Amino acid sequence: MVKAVIEDVRIAGMRAVVPRQRHSFMEDHSLFSAEEAEKLYATTGVRERRIAPPHICASDLCVAAGEGLLRQLDWDPQTVDVLIFVSQDADYNVPATACIMQKRLGLGNGAACFDVNLGCSGFVYGLWLAGRLLGGSTGRRALVLCGDISSRHLVPGDRSTRPLFGDAGGAAALEVVPGAAPMHVVVGTDGAGAKNIWVKAGGRRNALTPGLVERTPEEQAQLFNDSRLSLNGAEVFAFTLRAVPPLVREVLEFAQTTVDALDHCVMHQANAFMLEHLRKKVKIPDEKFLTDMHDFGNTSSASIPLAISHRLGESLATGTRRMLLAGFGVGWSWGALIGDVGPIPPPEVAELPDDFSVLTP
Repeated sequence: MVKAVIEDVRIAGMRAVVPRQRHSFMEDHSLFSAEEAEKLYATTGVRERRIAPPHICASDLCVAAGEGLLRQLDWDPQTVDVLIFVSQDADYNVPATACIMQKRLGLGNGAACFDVNLGCSGFVYGLWLAGRLLGGSTGRRALVLCGDISSRHLVPGDRSTRPLFGDAGGAAALEVVPGAAPMHVVVGTDGAGAKNIWVKAGGRRNALTPGLVERTPEEQAQLFNDSRLSLNGAEVFAFTLRAVPPLVREVLEFAQTTVDALDHCVMHQANAFMLEHLRKKVKIPDEKFLTDMHDFGNTSSASIPLAISHRLGESLATGTRRMLLAGFGVGWSWGALIGDVGPIPPPEVAELPDDFSVLTP
């Protein structure tokens, strides 16, 4: 696994934005009976999810989070030197969504802006990239925007994925502060698991472009079905219990710290049942381990900043907290970060306004 130390850079703030529309299979019994919904809730920990309306993209949720965070920090957008958009839901094939975000957010033309196509591990990767870019350049401030509209990838009648995934966007701000406590990062990849969480069609390999390849109606129908998310739950569970405990041990050893020294552990909010098994396996006390699936479900790359903003606002506003952040999943890809956060302006979760002006070139 790759290891890195981020020095003289601190996390200055965090924020999340979710759509207003709520959906709960506890109330809507079109796919599950009331009894099935209760059992599902007991297993997944998801009571409701936020679902973006058709005209809203992941970029819109992330821009709203970024705009709110800049106001909260009272940062002039022209002082932001790096913008990283971490998502598997880019607005367009070309150009990079981060370029359009640069214009909307009012960043200077000298800012470095780019996209990173990662899901569950994306927030940790984004912090690592932003921190190292600031540490190795003249840049002083960075924004990491993470988000996905996972609900758009789901087959309407898929009982395994439909109740689990929700939509959200998150933002984190980093800045150079000489003497800031170091952040330790460990990341890794195993592409052998790529087919266990994937959308087979829609890219260049299996393009949806009409007329590009002659297809029968049956082949075309299959292609559109392949453009939805396919998830092998058993393999995801096995991978998580196989890969994440060594990741936690390695990052603790690399940071020369222990679980006892941690204040909070926030992992990718994949599934409450899975997280509880993982918590016990890595022996993190329940009071330090954050599980926050109830209101939002699995929100992919946004799940860590969303959980922090929803549950730890007061904690991070009142003092410095030693935190372990860990993301893992699609790819297979994983990453963990240990660092001090706070005091910072209290992270918040906001709803996207109904009159929000969507991101346009």
